[in-house]
Amino acid sequence: MHELAVTRSILKIVLDNTEKNGSSRVRKIFLQIGELRNLEEDWIQHYFDQISKGTPAEKAKIHVNKVPVVFKCKTCNKEFSASFREERKILCSHCQSFEYDLLSGREFIIEKIEVE
Repeated sequence: MHELAVTRSILKIVLDNTEKNGSSRVRKIFLQIGELRNLEEDWIQHYFDQISKGTPAEKAKIHVNKVPVVFKCKTCNKEFSASFREERKILCSHCQSFEYDLLSGREFIIEKIEVE
């Protein structure tokens, strides 16, 4: 259900930018969403279709680029990725350390808005 709140924010930003730039219609919205955000693309589009009715963004298509989870190991200084859905315990794939920093996976960015 948190997709609805996120989708409302997307629509507000898109409409603000559309108005500011004097565009009449939004055709596509390109998002970067980190895997840790746990947002479903289908639900975002579904909610967007509902709440954008009667606006310049009505019928706009949302395209999502999923950003993988990437860590940097504090022990060996190498980068590695991991899936929280598949792995219970995250360890560096190079040295098995459990000390690391998160580099990506939490992004939520409106990358581009395609308008007419």
